[in-house]
Amino acid sequence: MKESLMDVICCPLDKADLELDVDERDDNEILEGTLTCTECGETYPIEDGIPNLLPPDMREEAAA
Repeated sequence: MKESLMDVICCPLDKADLELDVDERDDNEILEGTLTCTECGETYPIEDGIPNLLPPDMREEAAA
């Protein structure tokens, strides 16, 4: 995901800002990391450059 995407994405639960924690980066692309809501504290993974912004209960259903 591009870091500039942080300007437009928000927590799907309460629409608050997200904090970015980068684990792996390739030039301008964030490959692995975590997005954390500044209000509710929910975390959303970034895997293979794709942020998973599904709410927690929907993430569990999608993985099954």
